[in-house]
Amino acid sequence: MYAVLNTGGKQYKVSEGDILKVEKISAELDSIIELTDVLAVSNGEGELTIGSPVVEGAKVTAKVIGHGKAKKVIVFKFKPKKDYRKKQGHRQPFTKILIEKIEA
Repeated sequence: MYAVLNTGGKQYKVSEGDILKVEKISAELDSIIELTDVLAVSNGEGELTIGSPVVEGAKVTAKVIGHGKAKKVIVFKFKPKKDYRKKQGHRQPFTKILIEKIEA
């Protein structure tokens, strides 16, 4: 059984037991969250239910197992012959979740 869910502006295909890094969710560590923005659900027997835009009554239960920041991305801008240089770093925050249950 798998589901396609939408969180943080991105779509993920998940099964029970998967560990994901998603955009930061404001939830406490070891708390249980419910993701209700489920776009499609498969029952494991080849039958796929697609929502318009979401599947009614479907939800994915996940446990928050950590927060962190991704690797640093360097943004470097310059204009030749104009003595303009700008260096900037960015680390995107994320939340690591464990998919516990898919209900459809």
